[in-house]
Amino acid sequence: MEIPYRAFDNQTDLYAYLDEQLAAVLRETEDWLAGLANAASVLYLLLPQLNWAGFYLMKDGALSLGPFQGKPAVSRILPGSGVCGTAVQTGQTQVVRNVHACENHIACDLNSRAEIVVPLEADGRLFGVMDIDSPVLARFDDGDRQGLERAARRISAWLADKM
Repeated sequence: MEIPYRAFDNQTDLYAYLDEQLAAVLRETEDWLAGLANAASVLYLLLPQLNWAGFYLMKDGALSLGPFQGKPAVSRILPGSGVCGTAVQTGQTQVVRNVHACENHIACDLNSRAEIVVPLEADGRLFGVMDIDSPVLARFDDGDRQGLERAARRISAWLADKM
Protein backbone atom coordinates (compact mmCIF):
# COMPACT_ATOMS: atom_id res chain seq x y z
CA MET A 1 0.00 0.00 0.00
CA GLU A 2 1.52 3.28 -1.07
CA ILE A 3 0.97 6.24 1.26
CA PRO A 4 1.88 9.40 -0.59
CA TYR A 5 3.48 12.08 1.53
CA ARG A 6 1.86 15.45 1.03
CA ALA A 7 2.54 18.90 2.43
CA PHE A 8 -0.39 20.41 4.31
CA ASP A 9 -1.33 24.02 4.89
CA ASN A 10 -2.77 23.34 8.34
CA GLN A 11 -3.02 20.75 11.11
CA THR A 12 -6.69 20.07 10.45
CA ASP A 13 -5.94 18.81 6.94
CA LEU A 14 -2.86 16.89 8.09
CA TYR A 15 -4.73 15.04 10.82
CA ALA A 16 -7.73 14.35 8.57
CA TYR A 17 -5.33 12.73 6.08
CA LEU A 18 -3.56 10.84 8.88
CA ASP A 19 -6.91 9.51 10.09
CA GLU A 20 -7.81 8.43 6.55
CA GLN A 21 -4.50 6.59 6.14
CA LEU A 22 -4.77 4.90 9.55
CA ALA A 23 -8.27 3.71 8.66
CA ALA A 24 -6.93 2.24 5.41
CA VAL A 25 -4.03 0.30 6.97
CA LEU A 26 -6.14 -0.99 9.87
CA ARG A 27 -8.88 -2.12 7.50
CA GLU A 28 -6.34 -4.36 5.71
CA THR A 29 -5.77 -6.78 8.58
CA GLU A 30 -7.31 -8.47 11.58
CA ASP A 31 -3.85 -9.08 13.06
CA TRP A 32 -3.17 -6.60 15.88
CA LEU A 33 0.61 -6.82 15.45
CA ALA A 34 0.53 -6.11 11.71
CA GLY A 35 -2.01 -3.34 12.19
CA LEU A 36 0.03 -1.57 14.87
CA ALA A 37 3.23 -1.98 12.84
CA ASN A 38 1.59 -0.26 9.88
CA ALA A 39 0.03 2.39 12.12
CA ALA A 40 3.48 3.22 13.55
CA SER A 41 4.81 3.54 10.03
CA VAL A 42 1.96 5.86 8.99
CA LEU A 43 2.57 8.11 12.01
CA TYR A 44 6.31 8.21 11.36
CA LEU A 45 5.96 8.90 7.64
CA LEU A 46 3.21 11.51 7.75
CA LEU A 47 3.98 13.59 10.82
CA PRO A 48 6.88 16.00 10.30
CA GLN A 49 9.85 16.40 12.63
CA LEU A 50 9.70 13.04 14.42
CA ASN A 51 12.47 10.71 15.50
CA TRP A 52 10.29 7.99 17.10
CA ALA A 53 6.70 6.85 16.75
CA GLY A 54 5.16 3.70 18.12
CA PHE A 55 3.30 1.83 20.79
CA TYR A 56 3.77 0.37 24.23
CA LEU A 57 1.22 -2.27 25.19
CA MET A 58 0.01 -3.38 28.62
CA LYS A 59 1.39 -6.76 29.62
CA ASP A 60 1.56 -8.18 33.14
CA GLY A 61 0.79 -4.78 34.71
CA ALA A 62 3.48 -2.85 32.82
CA LEU A 63 4.04 -1.33 29.39
CA SER A 64 5.86 -3.59 26.96
CA LEU A 65 7.50 -2.28 23.79
CA GLY A 66 5.31 -2.80 20.73
CA PRO A 67 5.67 -1.91 17.05
CA PHE A 68 7.57 1.31 16.38
CA GLN A 69 9.70 3.32 13.95
CA GLY A 70 12.96 4.86 15.19
CA LYS A 71 15.92 3.94 17.36
CA PRO A 72 15.77 1.02 19.81
CA ALA A 73 13.77 1.79 22.93
CA VAL A 74 13.26 0.71 26.53
CA SER A 75 11.43 -2.62 26.49
CA ARG A 76 9.43 -2.34 29.75
CA ILE A 77 7.99 0.67 31.59
CA LEU A 78 6.13 0.57 34.89
CA PRO A 79 3.00 2.69 35.44
CA GLY A 80 4.06 6.08 36.79
CA SER A 81 7.55 5.80 35.33
CA GLY A 82 8.50 8.16 32.52
CA VAL A 83 6.07 10.01 30.29
CA CYS A 84 4.49 6.77 29.04
CA GLY A 85 3.99 5.42 32.56
CA THR A 86 2.51 8.75 33.64
CA ALA A 87 -0.03 8.56 30.80
CA VAL A 88 -1.01 5.10 32.04
CA GLN A 89 -1.23 6.20 35.65
CA THR A 90 -3.29 9.33 34.93
CA GLY A 91 -5.26 8.07 31.93
CA GLN A 92 -4.50 11.38 30.21
CA THR A 93 -2.48 12.52 27.23
CA GLN A 94 0.94 13.83 28.22
CA VAL A 95 2.45 16.66 26.18
CA VAL A 96 6.05 17.42 27.13
CA ARG A 97 7.51 20.51 25.49
CA ASN A 98 11.06 19.85 26.77
CA VAL A 99 11.89 16.30 27.83
CA HIS A 100 15.21 17.45 29.34
CA ALA A 101 13.25 19.48 31.90
CA CYS A 102 10.98 16.51 32.73
CA GLU A 103 12.16 14.82 35.94
CA ASN A 104 11.01 11.30 35.13
CA HIS A 105 11.68 11.24 31.36
CA ILE A 106 13.21 7.99 30.12
CA ALA A 107 15.79 8.83 27.45
CA CYS A 108 16.11 6.36 24.59
CA ASP A 109 17.35 8.86 22.00
CA LEU A 110 19.37 11.78 23.36
CA ASN A 111 18.25 13.81 20.33
CA SER A 112 14.62 13.77 21.52
CA ARG A 113 13.49 17.12 22.88
CA ALA A 114 9.67 16.88 22.90
CA GLU A 115 7.22 14.02 23.44
CA ILE A 116 3.52 13.29 23.31
CA VAL A 117 1.97 10.14 24.77
CA VAL A 118 -1.69 9.23 24.28
CA PRO A 119 -3.42 6.38 26.14
CA LEU A 120 -5.03 3.67 23.99
CA GLU A 121 -8.33 2.88 25.68
CA ALA A 122 -11.72 1.57 24.58
CA ASP A 123 -14.69 0.10 26.42
CA GLY A 124 -12.94 0.67 29.76
CA ARG A 125 -9.89 -1.34 28.71
CA LEU A 126 -6.41 0.18 28.60
CA PHE A 127 -4.41 -1.42 25.78
CA GLY A 128 -1.30 0.74 26.17
CA VAL A 129 -0.06 4.05 24.79
CA MET A 130 0.89 5.71 21.53
CA ASP A 131 4.27 7.40 22.04
CA ILE A 132 5.74 10.01 19.68
CA ASP A 133 9.07 11.84 20.07
CA SER A 134 10.59 14.78 18.24
CA PRO A 135 14.06 16.30 18.09
CA VAL A 136 12.36 19.73 17.98
CA LEU A 137 11.76 21.59 21.24
CA ALA A 138 8.04 22.27 21.89
CA ARG A 139 7.12 20.34 18.71
CA PHE A 140 3.65 19.30 19.95
CA ASP A 141 0.79 21.70 20.63
CA ASP A 142 -2.92 21.43 21.37
CA GLY A 143 -3.72 20.79 17.71
CA ASP A 144 -1.36 17.81 17.73
CA ARG A 145 -2.93 16.59 20.97
CA GLN A 146 -6.41 16.72 19.45
CA GLY A 147 -5.32 15.05 16.20
CA LEU A 148 -3.40 12.30 17.96
CA GLU A 149 -6.20 11.65 20.45
CA ARG A 150 -8.49 11.15 17.43
CA ALA A 151 -5.94 8.71 15.96
CA ALA A 152 -5.71 6.91 19.31
CA ARG A 153 -9.51 6.54 19.47
CA ARG A 154 -9.49 4.96 16.00
CA ILE A 155 -6.65 2.58 16.89
CA SER A 156 -8.20 1.72 20.27
CA ALA A 157 -11.60 0.93 18.76
CA TRP A 158 -9.87 -1.30 16.21
CA LEU A 159 -7.88 -3.03 18.96
CA ALA A 160 -10.99 -3.62 21.09
CA ASP A 161 -11.94 -6.78 19.21
CA LYS A 162 -8.37 -7.89 18.41
CA MET A 163 -6.82 -8.10 21.89
